[in-house]
Amino acid sequence: MSAAPDRVSVGFEAESAGEGPLSWGQLENWSAIVKQGTWLPLGGVKPLAPGTSLDEIAAELRYLMTRYEPMRTRLRFDASGTPTQVLYRCGTIDLRIVDAGEANPQTVAERLADEWRARQLDFSTEWPISMAVVTQRDTLTHMVVLISHFVTDAAGAMTMLREVAARTETPVDGLQPLAQAHWQASPAGRRHNAAAQRYWENILRTVSPERFPRPAEVARPRYWHGEYTSPNLGIAARKWAAATGLDSSTVLLAAFAGALNAVTGADPVVIRPMVSNRFRPGLADVVCTLAQAGLLSVPGAGSDFAGVLHNARRVTTAAYKYAYFHHTGMERLVARIEAERGVRMELGCYFNDRRGPSRDDPIEPGESALRWVTAQDAPSFEPLFVHVDDVPGTLRLSVYLDAEQLAPDTAEAVMREMERLAAAG
Repeated sequence: MSAAPDRVSVGFEAESAGEGPLSWGQLENWSAIVKQGTWLPLGGVKPLAPGTSLDEIAAELRYLMTRYEPMRTRLRFDASGTPTQVLYRCGTIDLRIVDAGEANPQTVAERLADEWRARQLDFSTEWPISMAVVTQRDTLTHMVVLISHFVTDAAGAMTMLREVAARTETPVDGLQPLAQAHWQASPAGRRHNAAAQRYWENILRTVSPERFPRPAEVARPRYWHGEYTSPNLGIAARKWAAATGLDSSTVLLAAFAGALNAVTGADPVVIRPMVSNRFRPGLADVVCTLAQAGLLSVPGAGSDFAGVLHNARRVTTAAYKYAYFHHTGMERLVARIEAERGVRMELGCYFNDRRGPSRDDPIEPGESALRWVTAQDAPSFEPLFVHVDDVPGTLRLSVYLDAEQLAPDTAEAVMREMERLAAAG
């Protein structure tokens, strides 16, 4: 009696193909993949409805590979390591089948997801998606799906999930990565990139090269991840947004700037806000990676939150406008300014509001709490990266830090000062 297969080969065929340089969003994402030594997998485990068939899951995988160009894109590298994206018109991909036997299928699925997250992905020979089904007694129980962040950012993922659920068959909207790269190399794209470089250079030549006070004692392990849950910060941000007409994201960004000023003494405060870039023509609903980290300098944070908010709202429009640029070219600009100033510019202070449609759901007042989730020596984190996350009934800040650059206690003080500033106004 032959053993049950552990995979099926899923074929796909689309209309588009081609190759070319990486788009600006892809370049930024690829830089993070190289720097952090991970393929930046998104996704996880999903329980399957009773009666789900293997053919249904294979059809979903085929749909993903056929509809979304980044799914069937691989990279080719020249002698210097510079990548070229290669979009394939057709091909095959394996759908893994894992028999849980007598084990808990949820546990088996989660273990496989963890194994895939920890592995390395060869972007030159593998597709940037891994999918499996877990079975028990010939019944499909769970699906495991991990997709590299190189394929899409959070906004693109929302489009993808919506279209996969509906099996949308209308033509894909917007400029795909190869078309984006074509515009970016055009005279209009080069002019925009030059303007972004001028904007950045004006900031980089005038601000302090350091962002944070050096820790008196370095905590080990080196890289820390914490979660600060604060319903009161969420409520205060909404009140300020209603009073000023600003988006709550701008309010929270201002609170972050004001807290950094109060805790670290930095003035001006320099932050790298993550910008979706989906307000640009032809990019609203594209499944790809478009988000880039801009550069924001908030001068002379005032003594109260109204002053901080006023200063932040004056500079955010330009920061968002010029958060669309050639990443490698900007790295060269930073290196040139560092050489001319004779210093190393530390720009690793990031802020990313990644809340979705539930950002306006009700929030009840409650106690704030910080918990440190992990501390590790690898993979690495930026000096400070704060995300705003969707959590039912509250607001959560996810903080990642490098303890050689910023002490965990200092990061906690920043989170609590954000709440104090916004709530005291």
